Order: sequence, then C-alpha cells, then structure tokens
Amino acid sequence: MRRYIRVLVACMVFAIFSALYVFSNLSSVGTSVAVVGGLVFSRSATLQSDDERRTRSETRGHLQIHRHASGNVGTVSTATPHPSAPPRGQDSRRSAEGRRSAEEVHLAVVVCGDRMEETLTMLKSAVLLSSTHTRTHINAHVFAEEQLHQGLRDELESWPRLQRSRLNCTIYPISFPQEHQEDWRSLFKPCASQRLFLPVLLQEVDSVLYVDTDVLFLRPLVDMWELLSLFNSTQLAAMSPEHEEPRIAWYSRFARHPYYGVTGVNSGVMLMNLTRIRAALFKNDMTSVGLSWAELLAPLHQKYKLNITWGDQDLINIIFHHNPEKLYVFPCHWNFRPDHCIYGSNCDAAKQKGVFILHGNRGVFHDSRQPAFRAIYDAIRTFPLQGDLVSSLLLPLEGELNRTTHTYCGKVHHLFTQDFGPTLINLQQAREEEERRRKRGGGR
Repeated sequence: MRRYIRVLVACMVFAIFSALYVFSNLSSVGTSVAVVGGLVFSRSATLQSDDERRTRSETRGHLQIHRHASGNVGTVSTATPHPSAPPRGQDSRRSAEGRRSAEEVHLAVVVCGDRMEETLTMLKSAVLLSSTHTRTHINAHVFAEEQLHQGLRDELESWPRLQRSRLNCTIYPISFPQEHQEDWRSLFKPCASQRLFLPVLLQEVDSVLYVDTDVLFLRPLVDMWELLSLFNSTQLAAMSPEHEEPRIAWYSRFARHPYYGVTGVNSGVMLMNLTRIRAALFKNDMTSVGLSWAELLAPLHQKYKLNITWGDQDLINIIFHHNPEKLYVFPCHWNFRPDHCIYGSNCDAAKQKGVFILHGNRGVFHDSRQPAFRAIYDAIRTFPLQGDLVSSLLLPLEGELNRTTHTYCGKVHHLFTQDFGPTLINLQQAREEEERRRKRGGGR
C-alpha cells in the first residue's frame, strides 16, 4: 500500500511541475492563457474578465474608436452599444414571448486571408437594408486575423455618418483552444472552424446570426432575426438544408459520417441561441451521457477527422444528427446558393417569395461561372452608400442581370430582385420623404 501511495504522490508532483513548466514557457514568449467555458485559449482582451480589461478611446468626428490596452481587440463603435444579453446562464425565453427586440441584432463573421472585401460588402448589405427599420441596431462581432484589423477599422470609419450610426462593430482576434490548436486553425479553410467556438467566446451574448463572408442580405437582417421567435422549447440553432434534391445532394451520396436529416444542413447561415447552447447537453456516439458544447467538440473532431470533408460543417451535421430536436430548419431562400439554380431551379421558397439571403459559395462572386451572383455582389460592393437606391443600384443591377440569361442561374435572376427590388424602392421613398420633412422643418 505504501508503494502505491509513493507512486501516486510522485505522479501528482510530476503533473504539478509539468504544468508549471508549460505555463512558464508560455510566459517567456509573451503568451498567456485563459480558461473559458472549460476550454483553454490563448489570452486576449476578448477572454479577459471585466476587471482585467483596460480601455482607452479616441473620437474621430462622429465615430468613436475603442481600443483595448492589450492591443489585440479594437472596437469600432458608431453608437452607444445596447446591453448584450440577460445575465449569463439565464435563458431569456424570448422564443416563448414570440418576439425579439428589433433594436438589437447580433451578427458574427470570421474573416481570414483575402476575405476582407467580402466581409465589408456583407456588412454593407446588412446596414443598407437596416435603414428600413429605424429602430434596428446591428452589433457585429468580427473575428479576424490581426493583420486585417486596421484595414477593417479604416474602411468602416470611411462610411457615411448615417450608415455608421446603425452599426456597432467589435473586432476580435482569431482564438482557438490550446489543445489541437493547429488542427482547429487549418480545419477545412483557415479560421473557418472559429464559428464552432462562438458559444464559448461570446459569453455575454444571448443570440447571434453567424454568416460566412460570402453572404449578401437581400432582405433586412431583422427579418431573419425574427425566426428566433419560431423556436420551440428544445430548439437552439437554425440552418437551411444543404440541398433540396436528395438524388444530387452531396451528403446523401458521399458522406462517410452521420449527418442531419436527408440531405444534411449548410452552416454558412446559422442562427444560434447561445444561451441555450451553453446550457444544453448533447447526445453523441462517444459516451452514454450528454456532453456540453465545449466538451463535445474536441473528442468529436478526433473521432471523425479522417472522415470529414467540409470541416466544421460536417461536425455540426454530426451533432444535430444525434440531436435533431434541437435544430430549427428554415427554407432555402434564407441561404440561396448556386446549387439551387445550376441544376435547374429547385428552391421552391425562392420561387414563391424571392431570395432573402444570397450565399456565393465556391467563389462565384469573383469569377465568371455564375455571372448573376457576381452581378449582385459587384452592384452592392461598388454602390456609394449615399447614392440613389433605385437609379444607382436597382436599375443598373437589373440591366446586368438581364445579360446573364445564358446561364441556368441567370434564367431565374428575377428571384434575386423579387423581394430585394421592392425593398430598395420603399427605402428610397422613405429617404426622400425624410428629406422633404427635413426641408419643411428648416433643416433641423
């Protein structure tokens, strides 16, 4: 018995000294760690407690820039931020209430490499249409490589005052758990798996809409936000099907792992109740007991890493394969991709109501394969935010779309402007009415 006790004590001492050695090495290279939601991350201002944060601010005209003392995180603040969430761990139960505040919408995006222009164009589309809802305030959480931070700030600062006033943008560094950090960083595409950790990193945010950088809003963001009110008591996330036709869907033909439903789901547009995700336990095929979101990710990746093709999206599909009651599935017009038209028009919701969110995956915003998608992207990217929404955006766009009818997606280009067009017309009319009121009031 004494021999076993000696061995146990020796092991404990070895473990303590090993931990001290690791932490001393991290400190020697200027890196520290933080434990968030049970995961160990590289320390950054994002992960510090409120008591640890020290900020300084400078005012540039109407725009106020807040910089954290660590230098890791900059906040581009164009209006007084609204409170982010109810007390941590307390489910707001807004789903049961049947509505969400139109004043507070949280949007998250992850940007690495050459995706800064896409990100700014996505934000531009969201802010452009938010003007139709004067009470809407967009809180954007942008996770970006550090070399992109200044460029993002500079571009957002250059926006006209009205558009800046509708956006509160916080820029965070990319941050992965210390364990298997390089695996997470390189999973599928650089930084793509950062979205898996939003429930852990955005501890004070109740709900968020995550979108890929190659997404454009053709309908006000607040309308997507209202889908949260449709969640039942068990649902905590919402996505669209990966495909509408099982016979040509990727997951049903090629997947070597479990996936949700018949065709899987696409995570490029993902609405999440983070409070519910943090509180939930998820069934899985590794243990007989439920695991929290933070506990589940690493073992799930280790088990399936040789069988997944689409990285973090595959892991999300595996999770909801085992927990289908936790997912709300919204129609394809909220995540309209080339697959919905290159094989013939197969998104019935878009046929009925038009495209609400356009997702230009596989780089179609930047090449000649799908000119209808590129026409929408270029029109929004180059549009001056103070320009006339009809004569400078809608009419030129319709002219460009009419030149794409030689392609399958071009043949249904009317779906792209079916809802977007009337929205722009109404917004321009509202602008003109506001200008008339201003003049009648003597410029006040």
